[in-house]
Amino acid sequence: MERSHSASYAAAGVDIEAGYEGVRLMREHVARTMIPGVVSDIGGFGGLFAPNLAGMREPVLVSGTDGVGTKIRIAQLLGKHDTVGIDCVAMCVNDIICCGAQPLFFLDYIAIGKNDPHTVATLVSGVAEGCVQAGCALIGGETAEHPGIMAPEDYDLAGFSVGVVDKCKILDHNAMQPGDVILALPSSGIHSNGYSLVRKVFDVEHADLGMYSDELGKTLGEALLEPTKIYVKPVLACLKAADVRGVSHITGGGFYENIPRCLPDGLTAKIEGAAIQTPPIFHMLQKQGSIPQRDMFNTYNMGVGMTVIVTRDDADKALAALHAEGCDAYAIGEIVKGEERVIVC
Repeated sequence: MERSHSASYAAAGVDIEAGYEGVRLMREHVARTMIPGVVSDIGGFGGLFAPNLAGMREPVLVSGTDGVGTKIRIAQLLGKHDTVGIDCVAMCVNDIICCGAQPLFFLDYIAIGKNDPHTVATLVSGVAEGCVQAGCALIGGETAEHPGIMAPEDYDLAGFSVGVVDKCKILDHNAMQPGDVILALPSSGIHSNGYSLVRKVFDVEHADLGMYSDELGKTLGEALLEPTKIYVKPVLACLKAADVRGVSHITGGGFYENIPRCLPDGLTAKIEGAAIQTPPIFHMLQKQGSIPQRDMFNTYNMGVGMTVIVTRDDADKALAALHAEGCDAYAIGEIVKGEERVIVC
């Protein structure tokens, strides 16, 4: 079959042949994500998926979209492009699991200054790994070359996921009561939020990101590029085992913005600050940037990538289910009456 080629388009900076090569190289990564329900192969005009809705009375689709943000600059500086795809998937699927939904499929979008097939395929390998961790399929995507708009080595990565939940199993936040327990699901680090401040504090354009840090137990670059943890499988297990009344993905805005998103009016999340297990990268960031404690909790996850609120009677069941999935969850507080929404004491 003859390939499409335009000499005029190539002269303007868009290499169609590089796009074909990128698709060829990414196929092996996409193949890892195939699950029952996938109907189409990559390369078509749309990704096709036939969900198994057996046992659901009122299936509800849940969607989420996000990007990696300026964390991508760290990947570019290090020349390491195989993990930010995990971040991209995580930022989407961790959102839709907050509704109790099982992610079904994911699509990505890569904008790049000059289409380097190996860089694109490496980015997609990370997306595929994120999909495997989330148990969803990568059924399509788009790579767009932006000559003259982006520098040749620059790229951006975004995507979206669609999941499904039975309407009767959508989390009912109104059932929450004082005395319910707040569980912390540990983060892997900074995840993928607040990197504009991170880059400013650490002056990443001029820092030696490859220098080993005793405080971190790794290089600064490794700590900053640590991919976002994906919580889909632990949370789904927890939902089956316990009476879960709220789930919050702690992203940009930290505790103060995200936890209230699952709280009914008149209730406040009372967090024991001393109970939080905070990775050293946050202490280093706060100290070096002279960042007030309130701002840290209002920007970063501080070691808590997700919170799950359960009845006190079911707290042990929830923890057992989370631990069985390899998530070292622990209690950090409780729900109380009040209008403050979040108290870190």
